[in-house]
Amino acid sequence: MAGKKAQAPDFNVVFVGQSGRLAYEAVAFAATFRAANPDFTGRLVMLEPLPSRLWPNDPAVPPQIRALLKRFEVDVVPFENRHFGAAYPQGNKIEGLAALPEAPFVFFDTDTVFTGPLSGVDFDFDRPSASMRREGTWPEIELYGPGYGAIWTSLYDKFGLDYPSSLDLSQPDEYWERYLYFNAGWFFHRSPKAFGARFLDYALAIRDDGPETLVCQSLDPWLDQVALPLVIHSFGGGRPGPGLAGLDGAVTCHYRTLPLLYARESDAAVAAMEGALAPNPVKKVMKEYEPFKKLLYQGKGQKIRAMFDRNDLPRKEQVIRNTIRRAGLWLR
Repeated sequence: MAGKKAQAPDFNVVFVGQSGRLAYEAVAFAATFRAANPDFTGRLVMLEPLPSRLWPNDPAVPPQIRALLKRFEVDVVPFENRHFGAAYPQGNKIEGLAALPEAPFVFFDTDTVFTGPLSGVDFDFDRPSASMRREGTWPEIELYGPGYGAIWTSLYDKFGLDYPSSLDLSQPDEYWERYLYFNAGWFFHRSPKAFGARFLDYALAIRDDGPETLVCQSLDPWLDQVALPLVIHSFGGGRPGPGLAGLDGAVTCHYRTLPLLYARESDAAVAAMEGALAPNPVKKVMKEYEPFKKLLYQGKGQKIRAMFDRNDLPRKEQVIRNTIRRAGLWLR
């Protein structure tokens, strides 16, 4: 019918899992996803790095985690690290994309909890975007060094991109929010192979042959977040519009660590996490990991929650972290 909006295609939801903390966060991710998205018709995919020279220890998730992931209908897709690995584990989200089937995808960091269905999010896979829940973490401007404009201009020029069209002109010159900068906690595109190849090319070029303006800048752990806006801009994307407001809103919560979930996130996010991890078969495995055991199952997360007013949180995250540490409850 004329004027009727085209139905969004099936897409894959993707995250990274491996041994250690991410293995348990992967279970929480999958459990809350299935609880919030019972009618999801795409694939739920966990990217898992293969053992290689770039990992001193086997990065595979343990068998009991793998069994739980199967319970939540997670497809495990292995991939090989050729450029990053243990030295820069954030590179998994870059290198792993090449192993995905060719279908629209939404990538999420594993420390994400789902509080609503993704069907309420208006994805335009031809116009990629990423999370704006970020702080001005990069670049760090030196007293006598180049400013934001010079640094970002040099990166856009390096890849032949149009710099002026990336700017938010409602923000003042040399203020960090004027420049296209995302948190890499979620991003999406129509093609994981095309997006992943460009993400890898840009990240390696910045790491190995960056412009002179970056000589005083740290790229660890910021490399993915430096390359990501350039990749998104190159594919005709940009800042998220109102149709994506459910991400980092009523649909998803990027909590980062379990103590911070209890300290600052919504009642809905905490309830989603606790409810999805309550069944005994899940609880039995998740109690192996100290933060989930103490904070979630022994109720100490609620002690953290009582320490903060969600309507009047400290401006700086470090203050929240230090307060939790003084209480002996910083577990991750």
